[in-house]
Amino acid sequence: MSAADDRFDYDLIVIGAGPVGENVADYATKRGLHVAIVESELVGGECSYWACMPSKALLRSGHALRAARRLAGAREAVTGTIDAAAVLARRTGFTDGWSDAGQVSWLESAGIDLLRGHGRLTGPRTVEVGDRVYRARAVALATGSVPVLPPIPGLDSVSAWGTREATAADRVPASLVVVGGGVAGVELAFAFSSLGSQVTVLSRGALLEREEPFVGELVAAALAEEGVDVRRGAAPVGVARDRDGIVTVTLDDDTAIRAEEILVSTGRRPNTDHLGLETVGLGRDGAGLTVDETLLVDGTDWVYAVGDVNGRALLTHQGKYQARAAGEAIAARLRGTPLHDAPWGAHVATADHGAVPRVVFSDPEVAAVGLTERIAREQGIAVRAVEYDLGWVAGAKLHADGYAGRAKLVVDESRGVVVGATFVGQDVAELLHSATIAIVGEVPIDRLWHAVPAYPTISEIWLRLLETYGRPD
Repeated sequence: MSAADDRFDYDLIVIGAGPVGENVADYATKRGLHVAIVESELVGGECSYWACMPSKALLRSGHALRAARRLAGAREAVTGTIDAAAVLARRTGFTDGWSDAGQVSWLESAGIDLLRGHGRLTGPRTVEVGDRVYRARAVALATGSVPVLPPIPGLDSVSAWGTREATAADRVPASLVVVGGGVAGVELAFAFSSLGSQVTVLSRGALLEREEPFVGELVAAALAEEGVDVRRGAAPVGVARDRDGIVTVTLDDDTAIRAEEILVSTGRRPNTDHLGLETVGLGRDGAGLTVDETLLVDGTDWVYAVGDVNGRALLTHQGKYQARAAGEAIAARLRGTPLHDAPWGAHVATADHGAVPRVVFSDPEVAAVGLTERIAREQGIAVRAVEYDLGWVAGAKLHADGYAGRAKLVVDESRGVVVGATFVGQDVAELLHSATIAIVGEVPIDRLWHAVPAYPTISEIWLRLLETYGRPD
């Protein structure tokens, strides 16, 4: 038990019981703190029920079918089409039917109290949940992010799908317009196309434009091959739904697209709404929060903002990484034990700044970590970049006939270390951790030559990239 005195109900209250909040609470509890977690919806959060897990379940069957069709001998055995109802049922299985009973049971086993309801700050070290007020020595905000809707006339009156409605859908529309060419838009376009929808993607710019330029080009080509109508540079100027339920999207070139449903996926923002920030001098609700490397909110010594809510890296795995650091840091401060807050220390989230791994579960998959060449140059790093066609790697050829893909390394020439890596192709997601280790560990290029990739695997791409870069003298 912790050293909290009678003035406090808990050492730590965590607002938000998604994967990030759960990890903050778990790590703090393991260090002896008395912890409660607040949740107004389902314990397990967005990722478990409306994002990461259900979306990947919707995608996997289509990926497996296309992979089989890319192999002589296997393609001849594929005589049917996807059973959409079975895919939806499998998706529902991953969400436990949108029941959080299992997650609640885990909280109980971990010794973490669950407070059901909306949590908000009402003053220093004070949290209101429903009609109860609790005091805690520290509070961690882990409220995630919410969708950002574009200002398209009529959009708010057509009951458009967001990612939640799409991943929880109980039917497959005959036709679907996807507004947005980012990660969620691309993934859900692949998913619903494989399930039988005629899909149109509207993207103001290139698909996945934050990644290397070849990423969007390869993914757009794959979507087109799948039968998806990809319209880059398309700007919706109006949306309406008629009495038969059909949605019409009017574009800025005066053309129109009709579909049964419209899915809007145009980005997310930190969710600081209705948190009572103004009661503790952190601005008004909805404002951004700035944190230090231990995730402590600037200007406070007791409020932490962890995961999407701080806007640093809106990815579940990165939020959980922050949560582990924050849980340990909170416990260290409250218990008076040493705080390891130097870069790469146990209580900091250093990787947020240049070693963030990210995967798009499109087909081909996109796996990237660290900096793109453009971002590295904008940061003033003297880099050299090398690329290689993944289809030339023996191991890749075994995965698919006519394998299409590309890989790239971005190397900081002054230090001789990799600062960015990108892979596009079937089954490349599992390549990513090796690149992440190379970047986090700042492994010199001359040492990477001694990391021998097994033959014949796709990992041989590392050797080919090194050969393209050239061996140090």
